[in-house]
Amino acid sequence: MRWPTRNRSKAPKGPASLRRSFVTPEGVDLKLELGSAGTRAAAFMLDAVLMIVALVIVTIAIALLFVASKADALGILWLIGFFTLRNGWFILFEMGGRGATPGKRVMGLRVVARDGARLTGGAVIARNAMREIEVFLPLSFLGFQAAAGTADAFLTLFALSWSCIFLFFPLFNRDRLRVGDLLAGTWVVRSVTGSLGHDLVAGKVRPRRAFSDAALSLYGVYELQTLEDVLRGGRDDAIATVAWTIRNKAGIADDGDDFGFLSDYYAALCARLERGLMLGKRRADKFASSRG
Repeated sequence: MRWPTRNRSKAPKGPASLRRSFVTPEGVDLKLELGSAGTRAAAFMLDAVLMIVALVIVTIAIALLFVASKADALGILWLIGFFTLRNGWFILFEMGGRGATPGKRVMGLRVVARDGARLTGGAVIARNAMREIEVFLPLSFLGFQAAAGTADAFLTLFALSWSCIFLFFPLFNRDRLRVGDLLAGTWVVRSVTGSLGHDLVAGKVRPRRAFSDAALSLYGVYELQTLEDVLRGGRDDAIATVAWTIRNKAGIADDGDDFGFLSDYYAALCARLERGLMLGKRRADKFASSRG
């Protein structure tokens, strides 16, 4: 059994205090960089602006549809819509393939599971449900008090202090974790932005390697994303490890060109999964069977 011996690597940029080992189930350490508190705050503000725009549009639509209805019914619909929007926004986007809301994508961030496994729906729901307790619940309480004209100085100070404690919590732990991240076992990390190169797109000069259906059926969407991170990172040790793992599982001989092999495998796997999606089949990871 031959293990890869190359160990040259490109050191990740960014401060050493924010770099963390992120070992995938295949034994590859991607050495991810955590998102800074400022970058995460900026991403949240971008998402908040987009949600406010969406909320204004929905409010106008509800007002036009129920213009003849009672104000109480309109208010209840608005509250339900606002609750659904602020929770569904984060949950649905982070459950997607990129693991990021529009704000996080603009700021180059994404959510990952700290144990290196695929990010699960339960973890996404848990981390975002805590945001209700951390921020929106006390702020909603203050809003109701102000609307009813019954604001109390002590309760107002308590609600603001509660929100501030949770808001600044990431500044007081080394992994920049929200309480929701602690509960869900997640990190918010910087996305790898290196180029995949011309080998991964159509029109390259050299011929592509051909892979059997059995070789391509070994992995799913999660492994495809991990492979993309490895290729973007360009670290020889990670590329060698992944190439050896795939060759070993698929029974493919080593031709000495790890990057070219992974580039071709990535392109072939991507094409296979895209064809599956067109037929209504999606395979989340190597443990799941294709399903419609």
